[in-house]
Amino acid sequence: MAVSRGSETSDAPQSAQTAVSVDRGDIPLGYHVAVSAPPVPTRPAHGGLRHLALHARAFDAMRIFYVDVLGFAVEWEPDGDNVYLTSGADNLALHRTEGGSGGEGGAVADAPGALDHLGLIVRTADDVDRWAAWLEARGVRLDAPPRTHRDGARSCYCSDPDGNRIQILHHPPISGG
Repeated sequence: MAVSRGSETSDAPQSAQTAVSVDRGDIPLGYHVAVSAPPVPTRPAHGGLRHLALHARAFDAMRIFYVDVLGFAVEWEPDGDNVYLTSGADNLALHRTEGGSGGEGGAVADAPGALDHLGLIVRTADDVDRWAAWLEARGVRLDAPPRTHRDGARSCYCSDPDGNRIQILHHPPISGG
């Protein structure tokens, strides 16, 4: 805590200073104590939109189409209702919707449209936590707090003003960090 008198300045940035008059035995009257406000996080960087998750009503046909027709490779298939595909620099998740939970993002099967969520890639797992702090500091409610997934990826979820779910994702094969 920095102490100032009159026009002398404190160690805290001017924008974070609050002058408080105190009456304590160890600080003479007329002095001010600069109280620093909590630091405002800075917006972390992201690596762009390289992850998309789709509700797949025709799950088996969708898998065949993306793998056999479009040339995606299976990156990970944790169970019969979820498959993660890649072209090497991205990640496409297909989540079976017929009577299922809608995949990792937790969206319900009867959600309108095929989009489960879009994913913004970040370089490190810690960046996910920095993004969560950044979003919450701006009043954005997290749909799901940061957590580490079964495949070692780390993410959190929020929604845009139209209700589209956004995943902030560190996925080592495509995060570049």
